[in-house]
Amino acid sequence: MGRMRTNLFIKVVVEHDSTEKPEKLGKEICRQLEKIFVVRSAELSSYAKVED
Repeated sequence: MGRMRTNLFIKVVVEHDSTEKPEKLGKEICRQLEKIFVVRSAELSSYAKVED
């Protein structure tokens, strides 16, 4: 059997200061995921602010 590639869609909820940009947080999370051996690529496709 050959190796397979699968797309995983994961929802991540983060708490952050109002001065931190969600795009920057997402970019850093993706960078950390790509350090893991089995992750070939990661990208932030969108984000949504949560109102309390």
